Amino acid sequence: MPLRLPRWAAVTAALAVLAGAGTWTAVASDEPPPVHRADQVLDMPGARIDTSYFTSGPEADRRPAVLLGHGFGGSKDDVRAQAEKLARDGYAVLTWSARGFGASTGEIGLNDPDHEVEDVRRLVDWLAARPEVQLDKAGDPRVGVTGASYGGAVSLLAAGHDSRVDAIAPQITYWNLADALFPDGVFKKLWAGIFFSTGAETGAPAAADRGADRGADGTGKAGCGRFTAELCAMYESVAVSGKPDAAARALLEARSPSAVGDRIKVPALIVQGQSDSLFPLTHADAMARTIAANGAPVAVDWIAGGHDGGDRETERVEARIDAWFDRHLKQDKGADTGPAFRVSRTGGVDSTDGRAQLRGASSDRYPGLTGDPLSVPLDAARPQTFANPAGASPPAISAVPAIGGGLSQLSSLGVGLSLDFPGQHARFDARPRTEPVRITGTPTVRVKVTSDSPDGSAVLFAKVYDVGPDGRQQVLPAQLVAPVRVEGAAKGRSVALTLPAIDHEIEAGHRLRLVLSATDLGYASPATPAGYTVAVESPLTVPTAPAVDTQAAALPWWVWGLPLAGALIAAALLLTSRRRTAAPAPDPELAAVPLQITSLTKKYAKSSDRYAVRDLSFRVEQGQVLGLLGPNGAGKTTTLRMLMGLITPDDGEIRVFGQAIRPGAPVLSRVGAFVEGAGFLPHLSGRENLELYWKATGRPAQDAHIEEALEIAGLGDALARAVRTYSQGMRQRLAIAQAMLGLPDLLILDEPTNGLDPPQIREMRDVMIRYAAQGRTVIVSSHLLSEVEQSCTHLVVMDRGQLVQAGPVGEITGAGDVLLVTLGDTVPDPLVDKIGALPGIGSAVRTEGGLLVRLDGADTTALIGELVRLDVPLTGVGPHRRLEDAFLTLIGGGSA
Repeated sequence: MPLRLPRWAAVTAALAVLAGAGTWTAVASDEPPPVHRADQVLDMPGARIDTSYFTSGPEADRRPAVLLGHGFGGSKDDVRAQAEKLARDGYAVLTWSARGFGASTGEIGLNDPDHEVEDVRRLVDWLAARPEVQLDKAGDPRVGVTGASYGGAVSLLAAGHDSRVDAIAPQITYWNLADALFPDGVFKKLWAGIFFSTGAETGAPAAADRGADRGADGTGKAGCGRFTAELCAMYESVAVSGKPDAAARALLEARSPSAVGDRIKVPALIVQGQSDSLFPLTHADAMARTIAANGAPVAVDWIAGGHDGGDRETERVEARIDAWFDRHLKQDKGADTGPAFRVSRTGGVDSTDGRAQLRGASSDRYPGLTGDPLSVPLDAARPQTFANPAGASPPAISAVPAIGGGLSQLSSLGVGLSLDFPGQHARFDARPRTEPVRITGTPTVRVKVTSDSPDGSAVLFAKVYDVGPDGRQQVLPAQLVAPVRVEGAAKGRSVALTLPAIDHEIEAGHRLRLVLSATDLGYASPATPAGYTVAVESPLTVPTAPAVDTQAAALPWWVWGLPLAGALIAAALLLTSRRRTAAPAPDPELAAVPLQITSLTKKYAKSSDRYAVRDLSFRVEQGQVLGLLGPNGAGKTTTLRMLMGLITPDDGEIRVFGQAIRPGAPVLSRVGAFVEGAGFLPHLSGRENLELYWKATGRPAQDAHIEEALEIAGLGDALARAVRTYSQGMRQRLAIAQAMLGLPDLLILDEPTNGLDPPQIREMRDVMIRYAAQGRTVIVSSHLLSEVEQSCTHLVVMDRGQLVQAGPVGEITGAGDVLLVTLGDTVPDPLVDKIGALPGIGSAVRTEGGLLVRLDGADTTALIGELVRLDVPLTGVGPHRRLEDAFLTLIGGGSA
């Protein structure tokens, strides 16, 4: 029955269905409060929406609610960890998979007010009927909405369409989707293609939902997945013509928060990414100005990352969202919601892991994008003429989503990837700076554009470079450009250009360079060749926002460490007479972190100077499959034994979901382990062995989740057979199923592939990946480097008891001079040979998914330029190095 029937009261009948749908995870009294999750599919007009409902604490206590949306292409499972944390913090949290995503049916309408937004209104109805949700009045729950990207937009739309929404926290999202995909009338073809191809991949099962007769005229059929027919037709029309029309803009604007901006009057925490060529900072600025003008409290937070990669600062942002809801939903006047404006700035590189260090800068008011302007004269002695090449190829390169990888964030460190072809751009330089200046906002400049194209129009891409003292090294801040379509320029037309919003410091000795290019890889340019002439008519105006103060760098450790160490030593002397110490208090900030190891140390013997593990620190996040690697004697097994509470460290700390590990610690009930095989009774079947094992734990039978564990392990009909008939691979999988009983949130596997043949190893790999795909975490110790490379998302490499390197597999294997060029289509052998013969290229050979190109003097930028010139259908370029190469480099040639 659809929920639409008489609004909030009509959903009461569904509550009885939901009451038994969830599963409780019971934990000991000294752990964080348990979270109850109830899963239910709700009937909506034209779709079935998959939901999860999270609560914690006594059901009789009324509490505010939070609707938590997911990003485009994702599902409700992506936000489970944040939902559980919010539930522990005293909220009733409802997550859902939007139409066309996850297990939800229906077509993707890009947050259509009549469908996706109306679904959210019905979810608010559903919350109003829950007995544990706080009501402002009958049918009106106290509710906030948050989410990132697609989910961020629906939070804004919900506030504009439903007056019952009380607070919002949109993240890295759009204000006007037409402006995002058609900025200034230019088609953002690369991002639009990613958008619609993601929907196509998502939508494979949707044909039955739509009906076989849809699109009988051929419109909206091919490659559109679960998108509605009108969106398919719009995209295909714009993609073919390369130019959006008024109807396309109107279609997207109607689905945009800007359409209801005058009705969004609730407190809004706006989080937007600096590394974001999809939804740049101008969207957050429009949100902030509109909502503030409506009289609602607004705070703006520019994070380092975004859709182009980089650090999303997840932990900090989620903590700030919690505080925002505490203040505006719980009415906690003591909640620290942070400054009115905050921006993350890069403050150098951490020498321990090579990552950019971030420091916050803040102000008690939002400065906007044009505050405190500084005029910078440009060398504009004469106009410059350049060409738009036939077919707009080869194009200039700025942001490339497929290979961004956070490169835009590193532009503040002097690292960048950009390319402007000679004869296809104009450039105008300023004088070198005598003192540094930080640009915070959108630079502007006025230029006169003349075009000899048949219709007298021009499409230009404006950008401002930070150019080094030598005049050659140039960095494009955040890899951003501003496209502009100029009509009526046959006899020249004066145009005011607004360049991308950035936060970037120009050092003394550096200069600003204005570049206008005829092409850009991410956008559609006219295919007809034309000549453009550009003259600068004004200085470059850059906003500076001096009131935004950057936090001071951290003090050297010894400034505070020595006095603190003295105090700690004194305290230790007082406590040494105690035979036992109380377990450390839980750390609520780590409640959602599966594992954090800090300064872990273990000697071989108390009096020995030899260490099995020494000063080991690393962290594991939810959903990761982490490989623990190291040669024999590296300390891997000792680390796992300490993690499982089997032995006690001499120093340091292990925390699992914020709880300190001690022998017998209650939190170990959330940990499953497989170490050197398991002993089974050979005459019993696989199922009987598992049931007997669980019964021996003394825990309730319903908590075993045997069926789920067996489904992941994939043993099939063999469960009914005696274990003595099992192959080695089947015994290994049964042992892992035993470790998965109770569906532990953290699964530890020590050499799970020992004794298995290649097909069995592949099956074991699939088991680990399936388990982690459900939001849980797997730690695997193995000596098979090729398998670790294929099954693990992250690595910790140890040698002689110490950490050598930790991070994503791609980062650790990413060094070297061999690049993987991924392709959108196959290329002929003569073209592969031509690539291999390019200057500075050692070789080019085919591999799965593309080409392996070895650099021999050329750099990545030059390679990309040549590939574009040769019309190679590249979709990505990145480092390629086998894990074995990286491992041997890191540990100096030892063996695992």
